[in-house]
Amino acid sequence: MKFRVLLLLLLALLPPAHAAKDAGEMPKGFVLLRDVAPAIRQDMRYFGNHNFLGRPVAGYQAPECILSIDAANALAGVQRDLEPWGLGLMVYDCYRPQRAVQDFVAWSKKTADQATKAEFYPRVDKKDFFKLGYVAEKSGHSRGSTVDVTIIPLNGPGPAAYAPGQALTPCTQPYDVRYKDGGLDMGTGFDCMDELSHPLSQGVPPLARANRMLLRQAMERHGFKPYDFEWWHFTLKNEPHPETYYDFPVNSFR
Repeated sequence: MKFRVLLLLLLALLPPAHAAKDAGEMPKGFVLLRDVAPAIRQDMRYFGNHNFLGRPVAGYQAPECILSIDAANALAGVQRDLEPWGLGLMVYDCYRPQRAVQDFVAWSKKTADQATKAEFYPRVDKKDFFKLGYVAEKSGHSRGSTVDVTIIPLNGPGPAAYAPGQALTPCTQPYDVRYKDGGLDMGTGFDCMDELSHPLSQGVPPLARANRMLLRQAMERHGFKPYDFEWWHFTLKNEPHPETYYDFPVNSFR
């Protein structure tokens, strides 16, 4: 009986549900998006250097989109709806390990590091990231059913080349000036930490507002809900792992 009481006390001291896994396989219920919807383009920003940290993020071992099976199937449905119109999807980020979220937090606390400010937060003070909600201790991405996504022309060019150290253009600049990732004009670049990134912002051009609404309606039609502060961010309403924050690394699992 004493052992059982001690065990219960130890369990009570454990942190909230948080699944870590470093083995060479994904947890049950997850899938590589390319195995479900190979036509969806992937520009996995946190695997490379073109992101607000300016370097690869912890936990990204391959440029792969991983999602819950439910989210992947729903996203495939969005792609099918868009294709008759000569359009498709491109994802920037999908499942995100908890260790990557912790990397975001650690970087945000290093306020002297302003290497990417010119592009990703040109009008925001880095010390305000937590207050403004741009960075948090946990992310819905770690539950496996949240995706960062945009719309692309099916026959359009892919993302422009990016080299570390190149001159950066503010993500708030007009479409023909800022970094060209191959997507439709959404009013700002991806991961733009600015009020213009709010999905319903009236500060972006009419065409960008129309494109945002097209994306929003297409995603909502297949069960995704938008996020009030980022036009690119959507979470499956009936996500299968609503209380679990996973920490297995992103790789190809081949």
